[in-house]
Amino acid sequence: MDLGLIKIEPFKKDCLGSNSYDVHLGRTLALYKDSVLDAKNHNLIETFEIPEEGYVLTPENFYLGVTQEYTETLAHVPFLEGKSSVGRLGIDIHATAGKGDVGFCNYWTLEISVKKPVRVYFGMPIGQIIYFEISGEIITPYNKKNSAKYNDKKPIPVESMMWRNTF
Repeated sequence: MDLGLIKIEPFKKDCLGSNSYDVHLGRTLALYKDSVLDAKNHNLIETFEIPEEGYVLTPENFYLGVTQEYTETLAHVPFLEGKSSVGRLGIDIHATAGKGDVGFCNYWTLEISVKKPVRVYFGMPIGQIIYFEISGEIITPYNKKNSAKYNDKKPIPVESMMWRNTF
């Protein structure tokens, strides 16, 4: 962090563990508007804020959430995993996208599903980021990649941009 290769905002020293940094659930959640999603089309979302009394997630819905923390990772591969306490509540925070890219500079969108109804709160610990050092030259960091779909800095969940791919 002193070298400017990793940035976490806001940074709180007490969130730094022996091998990871705890991140927290941001204020905004989102649900897809349509009940059937289409990989070739832009699937729109509706966002809403978590009220002070919390919000109950249900198993029949798939939620997008966001971390409270903005991160920049310029020379490491970041991995986001759920905290064990979150997993023990039956909350999964990512469907497939636990690994970030070198050059990822943004808030993390969470792909949240639950096994049972569970009340969540803004600011609760939700996950942990582990950084893996890389060696060698970084040819195309994510934030310099022309085809990168998630470079717009937004403190809200971002829907799938699969529809921008050619297939």
